[in-house]
Amino acid sequence: MTSDGEGVRLQKVLAKAGVASRRAAEELIAQGRVSVDGSVVRELGRRVDPDRVVIHVDGTRVVVREDLVYLALNKPRGVHSTMTDDQGRPCVGDYVRQHLSDGCARVFHVGRLDADTEGLLLLTNDGELAHRLMHPSFHVLKTYLAEVEGTVPRGLGRRLRAGVRLADGPVVADEFRVKDSRPGRSLVEIVLHEGRKHIVRRLLAEVGHPVRKLVRTAVDGVQLGSARPGSVRPLTREEVGALHRAVDL
Repeated sequence: MTSDGEGVRLQKVLAKAGVASRRAAEELIAQGRVSVDGSVVRELGRRVDPDRVVIHVDGTRVVVREDLVYLALNKPRGVHSTMTDDQGRPCVGDYVRQHLSDGCARVFHVGRLDADTEGLLLLTNDGELAHRLMHPSFHVLKTYLAEVEGTVPRGLGRRLRAGVRLADGPVVADEFRVKDSRPGRSLVEIVLHEGRKHIVRRLLAEVGHPVRKLVRTAVDGVQLGSARPGSVRPLTREEVGALHRAVDL
């Protein structure tokens, strides 16, 4: 909060963040649907500092800081999860830099995808959100589509959900389903809440189905969708809010 006469009126902040028109934002405030730093605000004249406060509407975090950037990249196969590469190999930074405005704080990728894995990679300069998304204690779900060798037997899903021990400890699949099966290969979808190095490939190889091709299709509520490889887009306000909600921010 700020003292009287300082800061920006709350309804103006909400309107600028794209939540609603200023008049509709005033109605949200009057209805008690807006909180600032954990306290419900009903006063239409309340002023806030957008760079310091945490605002929620209907329990969902609203990002009002203009310097924060949230991007989704469909990382192509063969691209390294680094912002620069001293060996001149293609890297994530090659695709992202053109989408950043001059003076924007440096963004960084949230976790990694190995060079042979393609799909959804989040990038941001929101350090607290990135830290929580990567921390296993928050159980952020990540969905993968994998083409594997062999025909998947009945009951493999139960085994994966019960947990499989790897050299660096057990791993439990949150969800598993077979999407397609043909002689010599299967297409499966697997959901995990952790991100150890090569975890999907190691897990499926351990149960006898080495991965031929791997795509990450979702991180929590953010979907890869039909984005072409190499494309970058800003996350929607709803997607950013969902990520904050997933990690209790």
